[in-house]
Amino acid sequence: MFSKVLVANRGEIAARIIQILRVMGIGSVAVYSEPDATTPHAMQADQAVPLAGQTAEETYLNIPRILEAAKACGADALHPGYGFLSENPMFARACGEAGLTFIGPSPESMEALGDKLRSKEIAIKAGVPVVPSSAACLPGDADVAEFVGELGFPLLVKAAAGGGGRGMRLVHRHDELNGAMESASRESQAAFGDGRVFVERYVTQPRHVEVQVMADGQGHTIHLGERECSIQRRHQKIVEETPSPALTPELRQRMGEAAVAVAEGAGYVNAGTVEFLLDARSGEYYFLEMNARLQVEHPITEAVLGLDMVEWQVRIASGEPLALRQQDIDPRGHAVECRIYAEDPYHDFVPSTGTLLRWRPPGGPGLRLDSGVSEGQEITFHYDPMLAKLTAWGPDRTTALGRMEEALSRFQVLGVVTNIPLLRRVVTHPQFRTGEYDTGFLEWNPAVTRPAFTEQARLLARAVAAWAADRPAAAGKGQARPDSPAGTGPANPGPWDSAGGRRLP
Repeated sequence: MFSKVLVANRGEIAARIIQILRVMGIGSVAVYSEPDATTPHAMQADQAVPLAGQTAEETYLNIPRILEAAKACGADALHPGYGFLSENPMFARACGEAGLTFIGPSPESMEALGDKLRSKEIAIKAGVPVVPSSAACLPGDADVAEFVGELGFPLLVKAAAGGGGRGMRLVHRHDELNGAMESASRESQAAFGDGRVFVERYVTQPRHVEVQVMADGQGHTIHLGERECSIQRRHQKIVEETPSPALTPELRQRMGEAAVAVAEGAGYVNAGTVEFLLDARSGEYYFLEMNARLQVEHPITEAVLGLDMVEWQVRIASGEPLALRQQDIDPRGHAVECRIYAEDPYHDFVPSTGTLLRWRPPGGPGLRLDSGVSEGQEITFHYDPMLAKLTAWGPDRTTALGRMEEALSRFQVLGVVTNIPLLRRVVTHPQFRTGEYDTGFLEWNPAVTRPAFTEQARLLARAVAAWAADRPAAAGKGQARPDSPAGTGPANPGPWDSAGGRRLP
């Protein structure tokens, strides 16, 4: 087993990984940018190494700096979390060359699965249905014209590399096609360094269902059930649940077996997620892509299975075999997750910045919070605006959704605008409650994305009242000692490690 692991990420996922490393008795090392110097992940690790700079490019995407930090602190493994460099095969390969174990799949698997067109070829060889698509192309290519002539509209233009909704355009008419391809290519080049795009048939009103897989280095692959991820904004998920209300037991088994077949076809090792588009009316499903990393929404899978996926990742990377077989996977109850973003859902989801004057998440039975922020922290424009993930579990779907609704109504945030009112309207919406929804939920229900002034005012008034009541106590705690100059910090901030980072007492 590893003695020390560097976590090459930030926010809630970095804090999440550091927590399980502590439970496993493994030393943890955080890296942090200048804006993140006092964030929870930097404060919770056994060691914390600064990465000079503010932007992601200067810090969390800077491969040489991260490898230098790992070498300086003596780490023998590295966990990339998700986002940033987690699906970068060059980074995984560089870790191996530096003598570090990369806690994730091989660079070869990443390269095969990171390219959407190559991953479709793997799925086809595994006998898994895929959405019809063109080869990689440029605006005006003859192959595109032939493909469009066969399928007609609407169509999707998609980036061959990357994900997260970037480089994706929906096209309804022929005169929109070239402009959409050029725009998608520019965005893909800027985001992923790869301007290739392709054209794909648009599945009308699909559901987005993904299957979690886990594979060890001994050739053993299993799936851990599915997650329903159809509530999205800008092609990015905001509410997920498991099990999916759209799947029958027979369909669940077929999709699970298909996910395992794709993973085995790619020679995949460690945690990964196979994503599908599902036509709930016909029961047909299509392979979409495979994410070669831990997913943001992994907590709901953990909630219904009672296991820790990060621990499994670490154990598999250290050479241990999977301890469970497929027949051992027995989901219990229902779980739903809401992503808490610092953004204004009623003004085109524009990110919100500022100081978290109050951050009081709810607690209670069946609730879990994965958070990377704390009260008093500055929320900047440098990184993704997700603040936390709130998970609610219950013995059934009704109970889980009831707990989520009640928890969202008690979530107190001041200083930035959040999407909490929108999330509460989603989980209480009659269509969502029936389970009969698809990826167009927000589009087909525009009232959900219109300002709910009564709800917003109620949440704001409650948070302001509580904040005001706390101010006298907070002011007393913040007073300087009579024998020390006003505004000075603690007399002994603790020792520093040799890499220039903070080591906590």
